[in-house]
Amino acid sequence: MLEAYLITLTGVVLAQAAPGPNLLAVASAGLGQGRRAALMTVMGVATGMMIWAVAVAFGLAAVLAIYPKLLTAMKIAGGAYLLWLALRALLSAWRGGQPSIGAHRAALTAGAAWRRGLLVVLTNPKAALMWTAVGTFLFGSGLVAWQVVVFGPLAALSAMAVYGSYAFLFSSGFAGRAYARFARWIEAAFGLAFGALGGRLLFDGVREMRAP
Repeated sequence: MLEAYLITLTGVVLAQAAPGPNLLAVASAGLGQGRRAALMTVMGVATGMMIWAVAVAFGLAAVLAIYPKLLTAMKIAGGAYLLWLALRALLSAWRGGQPSIGAHRAALTAGAAWRRGLLVVLTNPKAALMWTAVGTFLFGSGLVAWQVVVFGPLAALSAMAVYGSYAFLFSSGFAGRAYARFARWIEAAFGLAFGALGGRLLFDGVREMRAP
């Protein structure tokens, strides 16, 4: 279980650090509203991640109990999706370019900022696909539903650490320059980590499909 957690958490942390809707929501709140709004947006994102973990754990567990062989197909599909994400990230790191992050100027209360972070992560199709792939990897590693649920707070804590750092960064004056300096390296690390995770899932799925 620990090995599966560490492998998955590495990929999730790098996905959180890489550019995406969650990061944009936190960064725009920090630039436009300041540190308090950005941190409340982070809390919303972290809450959403725990909800995804519970939904994926029990949703996949119920489906796999009825169709146990579906896990092999999901490994292949999830591995291919993660490899696609990895390729996009590596291409983005290779090409470079400035991240398109703007300030959110409309006034945000603490509750509104929290809801904004929550809705961003819950309504993001990429988050749904990524969490399905994560659940597939954890179930494929032999974990059961409650162990997948336990991964949720770990992902939420990493979200608070990663996005919290971004909240402090983007509510400060040197945000744009500092982020632009490291964005390509973050994208490259994310691509490599998800490439390894996707490759393992795809390999396991193909091997199981060909087994007698």
